Amino acid sequence: MSLTPTPVDAGTTDRGDLEHRLSRLCETQDGFAEFRYHKRRARSIGIRKGEVSDMSSRAFEGIGIRVLLQGSWGFAATSDLSPAGLESALQQARSMAALFAGKKTEPVSLASSDRLAVGDFSVPGFDELQNMPIQEKFDLVRRSEEDLRGRSRLIDAAICSYTEVFEEKFIVTTDGARCGLRLVRPELRFAAFANQDGKSSRGSDSVGVTGGWECLFQNRPAEDFIETAAKNAVDLLSAPPADGGKKRVILSPAMVGLLSHEAIGHTVEADFVNSGSVAAGKLGEMIASPLVTLCDSGHSEYQGGAGGILPVDDEGVLTQRTAIIEQGKLVSYLHNRETAAQHGVEPTGNARAWEFNDEPLIRMRNTYIEPGESELDDMIAGIDDGYFVDGPEGGQADATGEFMFGASRVRRIRKGKLGESVQKLTVSGNAFDVLQSVDAVSKDFRWDLGSGHCGKGQPAKVDAGGPYLRCEILAGGAQS
Repeated sequence: MSLTPTPVDAGTTDRGDLEHRLSRLCETQDGFAEFRYHKRRARSIGIRKGEVSDMSSRAFEGIGIRVLLQGSWGFAATSDLSPAGLESALQQARSMAALFAGKKTEPVSLASSDRLAVGDFSVPGFDELQNMPIQEKFDLVRRSEEDLRGRSRLIDAAICSYTEVFEEKFIVTTDGARCGLRLVRPELRFAAFANQDGKSSRGSDSVGVTGGWECLFQNRPAEDFIETAAKNAVDLLSAPPADGGKKRVILSPAMVGLLSHEAIGHTVEADFVNSGSVAAGKLGEMIASPLVTLCDSGHSEYQGGAGGILPVDDEGVLTQRTAIIEQGKLVSYLHNRETAAQHGVEPTGNARAWEFNDEPLIRMRNTYIEPGESELDDMIAGIDDGYFVDGPEGGQADATGEFMFGASRVRRIRKGKLGESVQKLTVSGNAFDVLQSVDAVSKDFRWDLGSGHCGKGQPAKVDAGGPYLRCEILAGGAQS
């Protein structure tokens, strides 16, 4: 199949003119106002059983406007970028704020910050992927699906998909933010479906980054993702069941990332803290092993291309590395400007909105545990009876820190040696108890959860990862 190599439509919005109009509107305000222009363009390619299953492109642009009057927010959004359209949306936002102005029992105030962004912030890869012929991307997806399907006679179906999302933003606030942002987030997914004697299984692997084409393969070539998905599907057909119970385990960087994001990260988002999460009131307490330092960053720490890179948040605040747990001690929550004012701290740059017509929420960016000093082989050698746990398959976590996650790539560890693969299992417990049991942290580091989205009322692109951790966890039995 041949595709015409057309670039993604660059659109016709005159940014200079739009900046001028937004700046003029800021000058006319007698209170706080925030203007956020957002353009998103997404394209998807999918192949299933050798046939094209998806070839789509979507685009939108518009402006979200927030106004703060006498302690109350008003919000409006519009895709009409004309002077009249902007003025109408601004008046709607002001009217919404005026309805409740002065009536809130806890009026909203915003923390001041010396990190309000001014200038342009562009993450490498945007122009490269925009100008790269779509035929090259399609050919990789087609070849990958064919390769994956042909890895074993037991594999009777395969799916390979590619998506790319281009983001362009411009944010202006009445108190000094004036910044532009450009980035692109490409993603590849691989899935194999195997069957034998009436039993079926599924194996998968994926990668998502912020950056150019080569960032997708900075850790592994495409062939490695294909092999992992194929081997996973085939191995599960004959793998023995796992034994349940409290086990010493090695968690892979992907599982460490899942634990850090879902079971810890959400509990320290300040809006959840204010609602009574398990982390409330625990600043300064030892809640993990001294070997554990857990952070959230808008940058790609230790390794490039993390899927949640965000140089500036949707309130116009420059992002940074925020240590949440420092050598076992809880030292910070994640804040927007409103909760930062409530807690008397600086905003951490965690305000994010999915689309122009969404209001910013407190969201993570790239959440991780810092690497330690141990060698992985030595960590495995220290386990007499346990598991090496990889292949996160989601699950659930709540504000108490309790979690239950699935894992599809699991191997036994017996007498300090890696053994055979076992069936899928679940790992569960209280995240803070698990972190307190950590007795070894590897020197390795990898971002490994950049594909997919985090959900919290609205989606967000994030990433998570870290080193290998040795800890104690409750392992469930075989999963179907």
